[in-house]
Amino acid sequence: MLLPISPNLLLTLTLLLKTKSVSGTALALGVSQPSVSRSLSQLRTALKDPLLVRSGTGMSRTRRGEELVGRLADWMATTSALLVEERFDPARVERRFRVATTDFGVMSVLLPAMAALRAEAPAIGIDIVPLSHATHRALAEGDIDLAISGLDHDPSQLHRALLFEDEFVCVTLADHPLAGSDEPVPLDAFLAHSHLSLTVSEAELDRVTMSLGPNAASRKIAASLPYFSLAPDMLAAGDLVMVLPSRAADRFEAGQGLATRPAPAELGVLQYWLLWHERSHRDPASRWLRERLGRLSASGSRPCISE
Repeated sequence: MLLPISPNLLLTLTLLLKTKSVSGTALALGVSQPSVSRSLSQLRTALKDPLLVRSGTGMSRTRRGEELVGRLADWMATTSALLVEERFDPARVERRFRVATTDFGVMSVLLPAMAALRAEAPAIGIDIVPLSHATHRALAEGDIDLAISGLDHDPSQLHRALLFEDEFVCVTLADHPLAGSDEPVPLDAFLAHSHLSLTVSEAELDRVTMSLGPNAASRKIAASLPYFSLAPDMLAAGDLVMVLPSRAADRFEAGQGLATRPAPAELGVLQYWLLWHERSHRDPASRWLRERLGRLSASGSRPCISE
């Protein structure tokens, strides 16, 4: 029975049989000649053959050594090929991606891109999961591949690309007192009415409340829900105001008897980000998906800023 031979010894043997020189092998490996001589001794014992013998001023391969030259060359080629990154072809990718986002993220980023993604990579799957407040941990642990979010995050912990910026608008029934103007709603008038609150993630974060700062205590919330898509129907429950990104409001306003008006300037703008972790930063399939989502997200988006 042959003794087990480590990959390092196999590499040494490959070079010894190729160069037929202890000094040449030592130079190639960047080690000392005595170290290579010890390795050759171990190889001779393990393979029960001298492998290299003195011949004139140099060394010659034994019959066993000759037999091993070709096999070791094949082994080296196969081993090297394992470490070579194959040319990425999305048409051949069979993979499921887990993307954490809200229904607004689906509406504004994934939906506009799905047809093109499927055309280019028909065997991929995208599983949309709820956005978590612990986005960094979910990405770091591989629970999700990407997050699409407008929530604040630490840019030092994640890679990111800015998909777009959007303005906030107030959405009401057409006969609401705040309707009928193109001017931003004054903050005092905004706070005077009852609101429909839209929350994000299981932490129930409300972007409007977060943006109002000290004025948040004056906000009158009649109802809250985590679904953008159902929010317009809730307005019919009373004389309510809700705040949406304009991209979402544009989808709901037509045909539903709703009116929009620019939100108070104090609410700022929405920056919508694509987020991912270092663990997938260089993965070709993940990189392809990120690039396509950045390019194919809703029309009118600003150029992506990758970090």
